[in-house]
Amino acid sequence: MIARRAALALLAAGPFAATQARAGGQIEEPLADSVRTALSSAVANSAPPVPEFPDTESRLSYLRWLGAMSPRLTRRKVDWQERKEFLQTVWYEAKRAGLDPGLVLGLIQVESAFRKFAVSRVGARGYMQVMPFWSRLIGDGDPGKLFHMQTNLRFGCVILRHYIDRERGNLFMALGRYNGSRGKPQYPDAVFAAGRQWQFVDSTPPKGADPALRAGG
Repeated sequence: MIARRAALALLAAGPFAATQARAGGQIEEPLADSVRTALSSAVANSAPPVPEFPDTESRLSYLRWLGAMSPRLTRRKVDWQERKEFLQTVWYEAKRAGLDPGLVLGLIQVESAFRKFAVSRVGARGYMQVMPFWSRLIGDGDPGKLFHMQTNLRFGCVILRHYIDRERGNLFMALGRYNGSRGKPQYPDAVFAAGRQWQFVDSTPPKGADPALRAGG
């Protein structure tokens, strides 16, 4: 059903929708059993993306981030509720994978221009342009689910985290691997440039800070 809806959406949007995905695609590589098991566990979708916070200030910081990101995304997602759910899920999945939400938003911008049903020429799908073979390797084998928002974002964030770990923290090389162009600068440079548009600096002093800082003096 999901795959059928995705196909109908693509037909309704016309050929423009299919050309929005400029990325190449991840290349299938052998995975050690331990890595496959870890990745499969990481993408298991057992709970909705509802952020949890250790304290009030952490929650307020998230809300400030949400308030800053929402206007930047309005042109691409007009409906407030859809925009909120999307940003909440990006934040949740990025933090879950130990990634910067701004970087993830930049990657999505480059990969799919924020189009949920984007499909690249090599078959990569959805917001983060996940290649269908990942569903077979670490999912339940149904690539149609890659058009589901949370599933796509979770796969994308988990895969990027995997590549960062493989590249021993080298984000430039990891992004190239994500795109299938390891070692070439065009894709990482594009993601870094897009990511700068989604950076957020929380300038509100933390609770207990010097009152002079709160007053700006």
